[in-house]
Amino acid sequence: MISLKNVKKVELFLLCLFMGGCAPNLMVVKKTSEVKKEVPLDYPQNMNQNEDPLEESFEERDKRLDKEAELKKGEGEGLTEIQSKSSFVVRASQLKWQDFFNDSHLQLLIQSGLEKNQELKIFTQEIRIAKNEMMARQGEYLPRVGLGAEAGMEKVGEYTHRGATDSTTQYEPGKFVPEELQNYSVGLMFSWEVDIWKKLRNATKSALHRYMASVDAKNFMVTQLVAEIAKTYYELTALDRQLEIVEANIKIQSEAVKLIRLQKQAARVTSLAVNRFEAEVLKNRSRRYELRQKIFQTENKLNYLAGRYPQPIQRNSSEFLNLTPANLNAGVPSELLDRRPDVRAAENKLKAAKLDVKVARARFYPSLSIEAGAGYESFKSEHLFTPKSVFYSFLGNLTAPLINRQGIKADYLSANAQQIQALYEYEQTLIKAYTEVANQLSRIGNLEKTYTLKARQVSLLDDSIEVSNTLFRAARADYVEVLMTRRDALEAQMELVEIKVDQLSTVVSLYQALGGGWEEDKREE
Repeated sequence: MISLKNVKKVELFLLCLFMGGCAPNLMVVKKTSEVKKEVPLDYPQNMNQNEDPLEESFEERDKRLDKEAELKKGEGEGLTEIQSKSSFVVRASQLKWQDFFNDSHLQLLIQSGLEKNQELKIFTQEIRIAKNEMMARQGEYLPRVGLGAEAGMEKVGEYTHRGATDSTTQYEPGKFVPEELQNYSVGLMFSWEVDIWKKLRNATKSALHRYMASVDAKNFMVTQLVAEIAKTYYELTALDRQLEIVEANIKIQSEAVKLIRLQKQAARVTSLAVNRFEAEVLKNRSRRYELRQKIFQTENKLNYLAGRYPQPIQRNSSEFLNLTPANLNAGVPSELLDRRPDVRAAENKLKAAKLDVKVARARFYPSLSIEAGAGYESFKSEHLFTPKSVFYSFLGNLTAPLINRQGIKADYLSANAQQIQALYEYEQTLIKAYTEVANQLSRIGNLEKTYTLKARQVSLLDDSIEVSNTLFRAARADYVEVLMTRRDALEAQMELVEIKVDQLSTVVSLYQALGGGWEEDKREE
């Protein structure tokens, strides 16, 4: 027969359950699947399709210069072994960095950076912290069993209820409870919070996704580091090439100064011409020291990225202008969802935020915990491990928030806001990734045209130098034309090197933007 007292307890439990379940019902602005569907199916085509009309008027000359450029170009050394065939297209996300960069010096620098770079090591520690947090969350919903032992002594006042009772209590015939009561105990303690609403399991899953996000963040750092080392290496080789150009021009201009001095002795030119030529030589000598300083700083930057102190950088600069940018296949934008580490990290953070909302909502519901214990307890050590000293206990607790739930409600609202924030960050990361790839694809095409035109300009100016020298010796051109022609040729050569390094850096940036440069680390799974 059910008593009235038990009925009231059931009613109280139902009231707790009802009131605990009244959590605010908030909706996310947009689902993850909807964000993925918004990603375009392909990258935009280059908008600059119209050719310069001035190029058409030089069509015959362009064909001749193209043939000369092909003869001068030779085989060359590409970024990778596969680049000798321009028609061969490679999917960047499938290439390891060891295959993408075949320069042995560059490979050693990248390997050193991956092993010694301090910032990368900091990210590795972040992964370990996230993994430890996941382990801690996982242990929270497992039962806890502990072994305890206790020994002590207690004396109570004689004129107290307990003191008066103990003084007249016999635990055996003729043996009263001692005035100074000792206590010895040893036993097992058990406690377990029953995860009815999956609060603890969802918290563990959330910690798992944050751990995976930290691994992806480290992989994204790897892609950035590999790309930065490669770009800096190509910048260094470009500076070497520019220094060679300047030194070659200094040598040629020094010979020109000797010639112009002979012309002055023959009264064919004035001292103004000599001064102009000597000033040009001094300007390029000054430029040489500027380039040397840039080379020194770039070497130190490479050493810093490689995680080591300043030291000479081994490199191959002789074939810089013959390097051929890779012909990469960008694939489809949806591949960014699987390959780019920052996109994967943002998605894992979003999944963790969604689980955090479920955890916060579960706090509105009643929680059930079980506690138990068993062992031996006695006030005399010789009686400790006897059947009469055995004790055991079992307790079940059911608690639910009734009054003052503002703290729980605030945590729930904050978790939902963080979920929406994570969704926007995920969407922002997707847009950024797509834009980066589109920009690099467009830049590659435009730089290719720019390099072709600049190479033609250099070739024409090289021919103009010979023509101006011949005309100057025949007194059909003044020294200003010779000087300006040499100056224009030097600047064009320097700009050609800059365009080449921009080409190589853009291909590296595209490789990074497509998610290339990192590998799965099974030790972190």
